[in-house]
Amino acid sequence: MNVVNIEHLSRSYGSRVGVESVNLQVAEGEIFGFLGPNGAGKTTTIRVLLGLLRPSSGTATIFGLDCWRQSHEIKRHVGYLPGDLRLYPWFTAQSALRIVGQIRGQDLALFGSTLAERFQLDPTLAVRKMSRGMRQKLGIVLALAHQPRLVVLDEPSSGLDPLMRDELNRCLRNLVAQGHTVFFSSHSLSEVEQLCDRVAVVRAGQVVANESVDSLRDKAHRSVSMRFRDATTANSIAVPDFLRVVERTDATWHCDLLGRTPELVRWAAQQPVDDMTIAPPSLESLFRRFYQPEEESP
Repeated sequence: MNVVNIEHLSRSYGSRVGVESVNLQVAEGEIFGFLGPNGAGKTTTIRVLLGLLRPSSGTATIFGLDCWRQSHEIKRHVGYLPGDLRLYPWFTAQSALRIVGQIRGQDLALFGSTLAERFQLDPTLAVRKMSRGMRQKLGIVLALAHQPRLVVLDEPSSGLDPLMRDELNRCLRNLVAQGHTVFFSSHSLSEVEQLCDRVAVVRAGQVVANESVDSLRDKAHRSVSMRFRDATTANSIAVPDFLRVVERTDATWHCDLLGRTPELVRWAAQQPVDDMTIAPPSLESLFRRFYQPEEESP
């Protein structure tokens, strides 16, 4: 069963295109990543899903319900963390859970308090005294406290330290193990690789990839770092066809390996290379391939 179904979705802001002809399906019980840099169209898509924006064309449904016309029904079963989280300065975790619980017609105190404890959030501290990371943690608690069927998160790890990111990952995995579904946008490649079952990559409002993380990783290149004797030597060597230099720093090349590893090793053995590192394939190199044409355009 698809929890989220988007077909030929477009949304424009006057002459500016937010997203164009997007097609996405998110199955029940999976963690789906929506990957792309700021301005790629991730937040526009999420706002359409939440009924905050009306599509210019195409359709978007959640639980089989139209995201624009039946948004009030959908919101009962969705937890949402916006990318531009704003909270009343007088909110505390306790008061926010009580007020949101009254709005939802649910008692959120017990599970919400458990979440606040997991995220090391003082339940009596006012938002105006919180750091950015603490406010983000409160937003996460409010999004998860009613144990929604679908969780929609826009850059959820923003402002969190590594320990709290790990805790968030555990929470999301627990939800999915219970049959819930997670849809989150991110520009963090490591986050997507660690968490997601499937991922869509969006560029300039269009989806340029939509498949499993394992399938994407199979298409990714190995990363290679090569340090030569000195900068003059590094600059004098012709780059072979099976390498793409991403960055040069003094005597070091940072590259993507386009060919096979034995070919690289044979070539490097004949060069004045002092050190070389070959990393496993990662989504980072693939991500650069999706965005390189855009970055190089004038």
